[in-house]
Amino acid sequence: MEWASESAAVRRHRVGGERRDGPAAAPQPGREALAPEPPADAGGGGARTRKRSAGGDASRGAGTGLSEARAALGLALYLLALRALVQLSLQQLVLRGAAGRPGDFDARQARDYLEHITSIGPRTTGSPENEILTVHYLLEQIKLIEVQSSSLHRISVDVQRPTGSFSIDFLGGFTSYYDNITNVVVKLEPRDGAQHAVLANCHFDSVANSPGASDDAVSCSVMLEVLRVLSTSSEALRHAVIFLFNGAEENVLQASHGFITQHPWASLIRAFINLEAAGVGGKELVFQTGPENPWLVQAYVSAAKHPFASVVAQEVFQSGIIPSDTDFRIYRDFGNIPGIDLAFIENGYIYHTKYDTADRILTDSIQRAGDNILAVLKYLATSDVLPSSSKYRHGHMVFFDVLGLFVIAYPSRVGSIINYMVVTAAVLYLGKKWLRPKQKTGNYTKDFFCGLGITLVSWFTSLVTVLIIAVFVSLIGRSLSWYNHFYVSVCLYGTAAAAKIILIHTLAKRFYYVNASDRYLGEVFFDISLFVHCVSLTALTSQGLCSAFISAVWVAFPLLTKFCTRKDFKQHGAQGKFIALYLSGMFVPYLYTLYLIWAVFEMFTPILGRSGTEIPPDVVLASILAGCTMILSSYFINFIYLARSTKRTMLSLTLVCVVTFLLVCSGAFFPYSSHPASPKPKRVFLQHMTRTFHDLDGNVVKRDSGIWINGFDYTGMSHITPHIPEINESIRAHCEENAPLCGFPWYLPVHFLIRKNWYLPAPEVSPGNPAHFRLVSKEQTPWDSIKLTFEATGPSHMSFYIRTHEGSTLSQWSLGNGTPVTSKGGDYFVFYSHGLQASAWRFWIEVQVLEERPEGMVTVAIAAHHLSGEEKRSSQLDALKDKFPDWTFPSAWVHASGHNCIDARSP
Repeated sequence: MEWASESAAVRRHRVGGERRDGPAAAPQPGREALAPEPPADAGGGGARTRKRSAGGDASRGAGTGLSEARAALGLALYLLALRALVQLSLQQLVLRGAAGRPGDFDARQARDYLEHITSIGPRTTGSPENEILTVHYLLEQIKLIEVQSSSLHRISVDVQRPTGSFSIDFLGGFTSYYDNITNVVVKLEPRDGAQHAVLANCHFDSVANSPGASDDAVSCSVMLEVLRVLSTSSEALRHAVIFLFNGAEENVLQASHGFITQHPWASLIRAFINLEAAGVGGKELVFQTGPENPWLVQAYVSAAKHPFASVVAQEVFQSGIIPSDTDFRIYRDFGNIPGIDLAFIENGYIYHTKYDTADRILTDSIQRAGDNILAVLKYLATSDVLPSSSKYRHGHMVFFDVLGLFVIAYPSRVGSIINYMVVTAAVLYLGKKWLRPKQKTGNYTKDFFCGLGITLVSWFTSLVTVLIIAVFVSLIGRSLSWYNHFYVSVCLYGTAAAAKIILIHTLAKRFYYVNASDRYLGEVFFDISLFVHCVSLTALTSQGLCSAFISAVWVAFPLLTKFCTRKDFKQHGAQGKFIALYLSGMFVPYLYTLYLIWAVFEMFTPILGRSGTEIPPDVVLASILAGCTMILSSYFINFIYLARSTKRTMLSLTLVCVVTFLLVCSGAFFPYSSHPASPKPKRVFLQHMTRTFHDLDGNVVKRDSGIWINGFDYTGMSHITPHIPEINESIRAHCEENAPLCGFPWYLPVHFLIRKNWYLPAPEVSPGNPAHFRLVSKEQTPWDSIKLTFEATGPSHMSFYIRTHEGSTLSQWSLGNGTPVTSKGGDYFVFYSHGLQASAWRFWIEVQVLEERPEGMVTVAIAAHHLSGEEKRSSQLDALKDKFPDWTFPSAWVHASGHNCIDARSP
């Protein structure tokens, strides 16, 4: 970037260590050769006195440097204006009024479905609420829709109750077994039938103690209304649409597995749409597509009325950073079917809590989701591509929406070509400067790479600074202070990152680039930012990442801006015009980046409040904010060199950071909130349990009872202890080293995320439907392994754990695909659930004993989770739960567990 400064006839030089003007001073070679300055104007402005300011910054002379106040205020207002534009786009849910014409999706009808489903209450698999009441309501509504349907269509309904097993690498790996769970399946097809179908999937079950409005009753309500609209349409369908209302998704994707692997209609399906939630209401984001099958993205682009999609979200989600999964995985991995995954992402603070109620979901949010799902399903059900979709499997798509107005999508191979063309243009631009004869370029190359080093140092020190602050805040127990006040994190970590970047460049400007002109330095640091984004673009493209398009935007638009404003760079006195043109040219990359940054924080901030006790959330958020600051500052760094001073800016940022830091350390910002309009609760699991440990001979060696307490965020019980003094550090749970998963009845294998637990002694609990677990047989196989057959009965949810002892290995079992899958830590975890009625769960494992040992060959354990009905309650549990403050969400249930060692002696 270039900037008009003093007359060419006036050069700076040193006299006695102080800067002075002198017409005889020759320019330092190369530092002004790239951007010759205009001659002095006739007004006699040639001689300008330069003095060192009190703060140590060298003044650029009257009228030659950019005013610090104007620069800082202008950039701040520019970013705030872009942020306001992003917010306006996000709040615009529907671009037209609610449905009013026949054939339109009616959000009011969908809301009626939603309110009826959520009025049933929490719907855990195996409970009467889920298996009887919700199923009855769905069948009743489907019957009414069938009566109203057009003669062009035929509706078939089936209630499936599958039994099966599978292994999955989610949460470190475990195996799932289900028995007699419930699926309600509806097939809408032409009167003459159809050979191919598209699947729409939702789940009507919920997690324990949550109404599950957004996750996922609203999606089932949308599907019911879409079914009604399509069935009454006068337009004939070419292919069938299968609506799966599955009743066991929260049991780690069991119902979808039962459908896609066992239902006869599954063979008809060529594509699917999965409706999910990671938040409550707002816009539904397309965050996964494929695998491959770019035609599906094109179908969404062509049909969706209110698009909201991002390949960035897809690559982030599939990287495993977010500890979550959906039925998309099941259809992809076990059905080999391509699809589209959509989810509501806003307000994840109340996801999976008692606050996930129907009244928190806006009707406009339901309308936009319904419009999109209806349009895409109709498009696919009349598509020429659907029957032969397997022919279009190859390739990925780059796709992203522009402020929710439309979607840009193109094949990834085209994206790679575009990216490398942008890289080539940038290399030609930079190479032209690097390869000039030395007498013309002078010290440009040296200054460029020194400036690159300074930029990288500023970023590194910025990251280190915010991490030091984050670690200190975490160590003193003030983590998550920003959870209820997000802009606290910006004022603490964002300002620290920005101040450190400005400081490093100000020092470089003062001590290294002493004799260089403003205009020259502006151009050097513009080129450095271009180079950094060019390297990023090359690296991401070479890795095959579709999200490389973001780096392409950060290279292409600034480069185009440079070419368009080159003349204005050289015009003396055209500062205002240049700045306006420069910021206009940066409009697209900065606007889209702020749009993405909103999505990142909208998803990650609530997740950090339920990410366990082992990951310091302040460190994660500080790193993300530092990265965002680096990106947003990249093409604004040159303003540091153009400005006369940065003292006030650094002072202001430092003051904001220090004041915020002191307020955070003093506890001024409480992390949680029970505000009715916007609750941000602390999540706590309370489990009243009785544990029994047995030896090799089946004798009880230990038995205890208590309430096992899990805090799902990094603060543990520090905020709870003042309200419930008996929950303190003296009752921290201790790991039973010889038992699988430390001897605790984990509902899911998340022990590696939540290692800080509390165990409050309590009377023994006796649920009405206790678990019964026994070793049925033990036999030697011809291949010298020992086969152990077990049988278990109990409540709808149980967990089975296995730990092999030294000298023994688990070779195979009757679960999953027959190959045992370990969880993190080396133990084996099996999750079991059943519907209302189920036979005894019988299964076997084979243990290869390499060396007999006195402690036996394996330890096995089973835990019975009572998640519904009166069995999930106890008087002690209710009493403790009532003590929790209103800014918490304590989810409570009862369970019992038993541990047994099995020896390696011959049967």
